[in-house]
Amino acid sequence: MKVQPSLNLFSIEQIEYVHKNTLKLLEKTGVRVDSEQARNTFLRAGCKSLGDARVAIPGEIIDAAIETAPASIDIFNRRGEKAFTLGENQPCRFGVGVTNLWWEEPETNAIVPFSRKHVVQACRLAERLTHYDVVSTPGVIQDMPTEVSELYATLEMIANCEKPLVLLVAEADAFRKSLDLAQHLCGDLAESPFIIPYFNPVTPLVLNAETSEKVLLAVERGLPIIYSNYGMAGATTPITAASALVTLNAELLAGLVYTQLLKSGAPVILGSLPAMFDMRNMTSIYTPQTMLLNLACAEMMAYYKIPHAGTSGSGPGWGADLSAAGALWMNHLTSCMGKVGLAPFVGGNFDSLVFSPAKVVYADEIIRQTCLFQQGISLNDETIALEQIEDIGPGGNFLASDLTLRLFHEMNAQNNAIWPGYSLENWQAKDAPKADAVLKQRVLEILANLKTPVDYGVLIGKGYEFFKLLC
Repeated sequence: MKVQPSLNLFSIEQIEYVHKNTLKLLEKTGVRVDSEQARNTFLRAGCKSLGDARVAIPGEIIDAAIETAPASIDIFNRRGEKAFTLGENQPCRFGVGVTNLWWEEPETNAIVPFSRKHVVQACRLAERLTHYDVVSTPGVIQDMPTEVSELYATLEMIANCEKPLVLLVAEADAFRKSLDLAQHLCGDLAESPFIIPYFNPVTPLVLNAETSEKVLLAVERGLPIIYSNYGMAGATTPITAASALVTLNAELLAGLVYTQLLKSGAPVILGSLPAMFDMRNMTSIYTPQTMLLNLACAEMMAYYKIPHAGTSGSGPGWGADLSAAGALWMNHLTSCMGKVGLAPFVGGNFDSLVFSPAKVVYADEIIRQTCLFQQGISLNDETIALEQIEDIGPGGNFLASDLTLRLFHEMNAQNNAIWPGYSLENWQAKDAPKADAVLKQRVLEILANLKTPVDYGVLIGKGYEFFKLLC
């Protein structure tokens, strides 16, 4: 018998209460839909125009969308092999990202503009570390013209990763070209989807034109999408957790309705990135309340039987430091114990402006530890081992017992993989190394030994051929 820890926030009655209030909000206040094409899609289905581009969505249309959306989505790698499934109470998955403008040099901690070479390093690092399941667009290339930088970032992601990709592209035209590029490199994207486009509405309660256009492009291509909102309590959402939850939930259900009206059964992953607004420093902050909202959103999606993507513990910290560690541990542990499906954006500092390779390496170990914790323990006659206790008796020891000899290596593998478990004497004998220095050395060793994919040159060459066709 396996005994596993779990974390639940709501009762079924509380979930239904949140849902009821979400329906009220969508039926009375509605959402603003900026695109005429998207607005007409809602209106043709029976939604009501409230004027000023606002659309009220009846409960029966929401219920129908929830019913038609898939409860689980198979995600593949670039080779066409199934990587994992999202939805239906699968374990939480993690990814590296996202859209950072700066790069923290791991040797000097200098902050430099994010460049094309950093896309390469970030992707190869994520490919090397075993506890990341996806790679999200790690940064925005600053040393290339904006009209081509996103295409080159997409090319480097595909050429350097076999893991599934979460793709973030700002402009609709660049997004279309990025999908064309991916198809040119890898063939039909819908057959074994390894690219998951990621989209945001505008909080509060706006489906903006750029997002609706990109959603349409992705749905037409048969790709699974992540539709995720970002809300700052006290700024773009109400300050109370309950009101922020209902607002964000309404936005997600409006996005779900839109996808299902475009194509019934379109695969959609929903989730929120809740934050608080720090008025003193004019930035986002992540608090126990925002972590609770992340769990709450995951439980709402489980209730709807919709795959979920949530927060990643990125944002706090000035590097792989104590502040960052606290957020990573709380986010990853609660995600593994709760119903979070995907945490795709690990690695950013300063509110996800600066990509930190050290943070990515440290978080990989945190993910390993939290997954081990979530696996729980075996509880049965063999693991209780009363006969062994009887044989050894009071005052004995278990150093050479059959179970110890059989399981010693497995249990010791749970030790921290970055920092040795020195005794005081051994630590002093090593000249009392600092924890951050040990981490830095580990990061530099990993980065120095990253491998170039065997098909990297072929894919880059095909990418350049595609770029010539655009000219």
